[in-house]
Amino acid sequence: MANDRDRQVKLRDGRVLAYAEYGAPDGTPVFYFHGHPGSRRDWSAFDSGDAASDLGARVIAVDRPGHGLSDFKRDREILPWPADVAELADALGLSHFAVLGVSGGGPYAAACAFKIPERLSATAIVSGMGPAHAPGGRDGMAWRFAAGRPVVVRSLLLTLMSLGLRHQPEKFVARVGDAMEGADGALLLAKPELANDIIELLFKEAFRGGIRGVRHDARLYARPWGFQPQDIEVEVHLWHGGEDKNVPISVGRYMSNAIPNCHARFIEDQGHFSLAYNRLREILAVLVADRSIST
Repeated sequence: MANDRDRQVKLRDGRVLAYAEYGAPDGTPVFYFHGHPGSRRDWSAFDSGDAASDLGARVIAVDRPGHGLSDFKRDREILPWPADVAELADALGLSHFAVLGVSGGGPYAAACAFKIPERLSATAIVSGMGPAHAPGGRDGMAWRFAAGRPVVVRSLLLTLMSLGLRHQPEKFVARVGDAMEGADGALLLAKPELANDIIELLFKEAFRGGIRGVRHDARLYARPWGFQPQDIEVEVHLWHGGEDKNVPISVGRYMSNAIPNCHARFIEDQGHFSLAYNRLREILAVLVADRSIST
């Protein structure tokens, strides 16, 4: 069900790209790339205190093709994603903007840093997935969930997940809570409503149009990105938690060493979800710090 934050733009190739806006309407633009699975609505789960408004950030959260309200694109790859982002920015009248990729959105933020550096005011990757060849890149829940599975198994898992989310969401809420441990588990104990948010905002909306978009996203994480992190020339800010069970900290360390101009922060007592939730103000503050670039 759409809400008053939801927007859509028709791209030149005829596809619809969906997004939602949060925070300060006239603030510094920050394009947010959701996790896997996820959607434009992820932002609400992380920014429960409206840090975006407080810090003057105009957050533009975008559904990747086949997720949420965005049209599916057959045979898409990660590297063309910046062209979609740039076209959306043009439609919004934005010449420069920051990008923030969380978890599965990390490779897409990296692609923007590589492909359209002249458009970016800042880049951030938080708990981001890395290339499959990175040390630990094939470990962790994010990989075992779908990306590392055979095609048939992946399709079956995602189909069952989609059906379960639609017909018995309460069971998934309980499973999310049971699966969390360490810093993430402590966060859910303190904020039990977050389990429902994770189901509704991160998972359920991702499958609105079926499993194709999420399935294709999983496939891309196991393939070459079309560029190397070593080829990124602009500064990238990176955060990764030491207790991350979804994407091991070894992946974050690989990315921080591979990207020539990377400013990394490793937070040993944070997990996959807790890091973005607990450190969101710190992350946004970095992204909106340079207000000298005209939008």
